[in-house]
Amino acid sequence: MTDRQAIEAVVHLYVEGMTFANEAALRKAFHPKCAVIGHYESAVEWSTRDEFIAAIVAEGSAPPGTQPHMDIQTLDVVGDAASVKVSDDFAGMRFTDYLSMLKIEGRWTIVNKVYYLHN
Repeated sequence: MTDRQAIEAVVHLYVEGMTFANEAALRKAFHPKCAVIGHYESAVEWSTRDEFIAAIVAEGSAPPGTQPHMDIQTLDVVGDAASVKVSDDFAGMRFTDYLSMLKIEGRWTIVNKVYYLHN
């Protein structure tokens, strides 16, 4: 598997984890020390991985059979660092996410997420 394919697989894991409130998938996609940052309900939200996952799980899963929306708009890789811009949906909202990724011990992981919530 190429680095690009491995990165795309982590992004798929992340989007499907959000769509179906899959805690295990989200824990696998995100580094334990990552931050999730963006404006939500008119305030800056700055969450740890665990706070983010708890919020996703509390919202609950999309109905079975839902096709997750995911559009990778850019994917840039240099060595063991990567940046991904992806459009996705969660709980009826459209987001643009900027994912910083790092290859650690041979495995790509999301180390930071900055998001924009579309109106």
